[in-house]
Amino acid sequence: MRLRTLRTVKSSARVRSRLLVIGLAATVAIGAAACGDDVAPHSLVGFRPSAEQRVDTVPIPDASAGGQPFVFRAEPDGLLLVSFGYTQCPDVCPTTMASVRSGLRLMEDEAENIGLAMVTVDPVRDTPEVLTGFVQSFVPGAHALRTDDVQVLRQVSDLFGVTFNIATNDDGEVGVSHSGLLYVVDDTGVVRLSWPFGVKSADIAADLELLLDEGSAV
Repeated sequence: MRLRTLRTVKSSARVRSRLLVIGLAATVAIGAAACGDDVAPHSLVGFRPSAEQRVDTVPIPDASAGGQPFVFRAEPDGLLLVSFGYTQCPDVCPTTMASVRSGLRLMEDEAENIGLAMVTVDPVRDTPEVLTGFVQSFVPGAHALRTDDVQVLRQVSDLFGVTFNIATNDDGEVGVSHSGLLYVVDDTGVVRLSWPFGVKSADIAADLELLLDEGSAV
């Protein structure tokens, strides 16, 4: 009886040992799959235009460069972010600028290939100094674009599909409304992508990196 019992114990021990090895192997395999090349590639969060959208046909003065004409076109092999708004905007504009700033910080060295331009739809109150100070407080070197020519402003906004309206009530209070998309323009003057208001900074960074990779692969 003692011999049979001893054999049974040894047999049970071998079974437990085999199960332990199988369990460890499965754990390692799962970990390798999670850390390996099976991770899904990033998909763009922004929206691509359904047709070519060229926006470099109408220049606008750059208040941050002494009023020199600015053309909506990124630097070679780079990308240009374009936003429309105004400095007294209570939520959309500062939130968008803050998201851009955080997104560029996430990109680290690659952020050198990204430019930023803000077009004011409220040039009466957004003087060159005010607009430049606002946009460059978020991203140093950003372009502050403004014009006193309403026709030029409408032409530029139409290129992007931007809508805006400024109205003054009986009490003299100015009300401004505008669409809140953020645009990405390439070095040929074509819109590559747009994001709705509220896009996360991490998604901005990831989308821009993907677009830069696409450009370098051409």
